Amino acid sequence: MMNALMTLETAKSGFHFVFGANPQVVARAPGRLEILGNHTDYNEGVVLSVAVDRANIFAGSAIPGQECRVHDLSTKEDKTFQLDNLANPKPRDWTNYIKGTVVEMQKRGIAVPAFQATIMGNVPLSAGMSSSAAFEMAVVLTLARLAKVEIPWIEMAKIGQACENNYVGARTGLLDQFSSLKGRDNSLVFSDFRSYEVKNIPLPAGTALVVANSMVKHHLTNEYNDRRADCEAAVKFLQAKNPAIKALRDVSMAMLAAAEGEMDRRVLLRAKHPVGEDERVYAGIEALERGDVRTFGRLMLESHESSRLNFENSCDELDILVETGRSLPGCLGARLSGGGFGGITVHLVQETEAERYARRLAEAYKTRTGKAADTMICHAAPGAKLLEG
Repeated sequence: MMNALMTLETAKSGFHFVFGANPQVVARAPGRLEILGNHTDYNEGVVLSVAVDRANIFAGSAIPGQECRVHDLSTKEDKTFQLDNLANPKPRDWTNYIKGTVVEMQKRGIAVPAFQATIMGNVPLSAGMSSSAAFEMAVVLTLARLAKVEIPWIEMAKIGQACENNYVGARTGLLDQFSSLKGRDNSLVFSDFRSYEVKNIPLPAGTALVVANSMVKHHLTNEYNDRRADCEAAVKFLQAKNPAIKALRDVSMAMLAAAEGEMDRRVLLRAKHPVGEDERVYAGIEALERGDVRTFGRLMLESHESSRLNFENSCDELDILVETGRSLPGCLGARLSGGGFGGITVHLVQETEAERYARRLAEAYKTRTGKAADTMICHAAPGAKLLEG
């Protein structure tokens, strides 16, 4: 895990090198992994996720005027923009995540001052670990302190989501921001996307998370929209029989079984996935509360089977990673994580086997596919916080 003091000192020294002074505020926010609860957020369901020990750091100081300057310590890239000229985002510009955050704060009446800032971090890009939300939450924490305002955590999450929805142009939910803000050492994050209840669920000691990037790029737009439309079609069908149903959150597997033969077959299968995921999340919490990590791991494997057979958001490479992983010593459970159609798998493993497991998984994947999977070992980590300021 990144050492907080080392991270703070590195961020401060990098800022000082670029701007010749120490930053007034430094904030850190972690990336996340989805552990159980796939495609449930937009169905008003529940998710178990985890903030990981990979984070993005934003260090900043207020300055006079309207011009902001941001320096990426990794790429050495410098960017400037004007606080009074943020109406038109530039395509494929990483500062959109900063500018969009500023715009959403301004909409809420927060007078964000001009600032100079540096960014750094080790959340992998485009790897299903939500580097963007980690970036947004670090930015919100820093700019709120520079603006001398206190923002409730759920409003910070909504600022990040609105930045993505309205400025970046990504139709995301709140899972990523919730996870980044509410992480805790050795614990999962339970999020309810109807009530917005969030709580931490302890992970049993002696476990680690191995993440394997299939290196298959997922282009989610069409597939994601199709799956979402099928979920909405299932709700519409079931509402005709029971008007109390507002989302798949209100549907049970028994209701779907009763509709078999009447509902369109594809729509029925699609609905089975988030409905089953909600049930697996609650069963997973019960298993963890009694220390039964093997049952929890089995639920992860069942989740992947549902992705493969019902929702069809897996692919050959993800299936190979899960199939290979479950045959290796130390495996407790494995599944795809995130939208699917490529991307990553997450493997719950015994801590003592984690390094060997990651190595053997990558070797077997290379043998079977010819692709080099990028693997890393992660642990549950604290949520976003100010390191200084």
